[in-house]
Amino acid sequence: MALRPLECLPEIDQADPVTRLKTIHRAWFVAFAAFVALVGAAGFRSAPGVLIEPLHAEFGWSRGTISAAVSINLVLYGLISPFAAALMERLGMRRVVAGALVLVAAGSGLTVIMTESWQLLLCWGVLVGAGTGSMALAFVATVTGRWFVRHRGLVSGVLTAAGAAGQLVFLPLVAALAATSGWRSASLVIAGVALAVVPVALLLLRDHPADVGTTPFGAAGPEPRPEPVRGTARRALTVLASAGRTGAFWLLAGGFAICGASTNGLVGTHFVPAAHDHGMPATTAASLLALVGLFDVAGTIASGWLTDKMNPRHLLGAYYLLRGGSLILLPHLFAPTTEPPMWAFIIFYGLDWVATVPPTVALCRERFGLSGPIVFGWVFASHQIGASVAAVGAGLIHDHMGSYDLAWYLAGGLCAFAAAMSMSIPAYTTAKEAGNMVLTRRA
Repeated sequence: MALRPLECLPEIDQADPVTRLKTIHRAWFVAFAAFVALVGAAGFRSAPGVLIEPLHAEFGWSRGTISAAVSINLVLYGLISPFAAALMERLGMRRVVAGALVLVAAGSGLTVIMTESWQLLLCWGVLVGAGTGSMALAFVATVTGRWFVRHRGLVSGVLTAAGAAGQLVFLPLVAALAATSGWRSASLVIAGVALAVVPVALLLLRDHPADVGTTPFGAAGPEPRPEPVRGTARRALTVLASAGRTGAFWLLAGGFAICGASTNGLVGTHFVPAAHDHGMPATTAASLLALVGLFDVAGTIASGWLTDKMNPRHLLGAYYLLRGGSLILLPHLFAPTTEPPMWAFIIFYGLDWVATVPPTVALCRERFGLSGPIVFGWVFASHQIGASVAAVGAGLIHDHMGSYDLAWYLAGGLCAFAAAMSMSIPAYTTAKEAGNMVLTRRA
């Protein structure tokens, strides 16, 4: 039988789902795996705010003691980040993320057998902090820096929004489990989910486009895979030393420290117990905090889109000013039931929650080139140091004054200072990556 000429063969059906799946750029699968891991990491980190009251009721530990575990978690979440970014340069994202998920599962699972407060510090603080820190926002900068050229800001926003999505999914679940089945059931669910995400990371994450014979999404041509970097700790510290010689780094780090204090440290940790002080059920307050995550998804994606089109300094200034004003008003909005002013705060604050991340990532990339992810890791470390101080400080303020009012007012004032710092970042760009920074004025 004669072979049919090629032009006589039927055309490929572009609507066929298998064919269309093969045409999707590999970068989107990597972004999906990163999104799932980040959703889980946010959920694991959101649990402490809901479990403060159950732990206090069972063990009698003060809020200051329990907040100390949260503080360790927040500090490690930030300080591990730049080292994890450097470790990803050597071992790859897949290995680092999979190992981090195992650490989270161990830390959460072991809490069910603890009897002393130091064990809470070890499990919640050290293990969960180190695990989630390895999947922190420096991971976002690594994924977008390696896999995307086009839509980089938008993808940064989407991946950052994964944190809000994780909060939205896990907070009501953890609160409901703690109320009906006890906090131990909630901890075991978190451990199980962490282990369930490991196969997703191993199957879909890839370290560099060259590993699978493709290019970054939107790139003009192929990019060679960089050689593995030896000396992970030295690499991270060298980048810090180089970046630390610039004023821009300290302005970014200072503003982001206040960002952490006014979000994860204060609202993320103490909103539920503060609302409970005013007669609101913990499950209702947790649901409100979860709604912050819902609106943050929209706000952060929109911020990523705006970052591709506007000066990121102006965006940061506006975000911090608006956040500060809302926090100053918050103490007057708490009530036993959810009134319209509180709904307005939840929507407004949710849109602003981590909208600061895409413009901060963009500024780190603009100023520090290929070392931008590691620099952002250090900037994010300052974010978590600020969060840690706020978590402990707000707990101590409550222990000594009987309310959180002063903590909300202080956070609002600091946000105005962060806005001023962000607007002061000079408009330079780097000619070489960190370690040999030569700053030149933008043309």
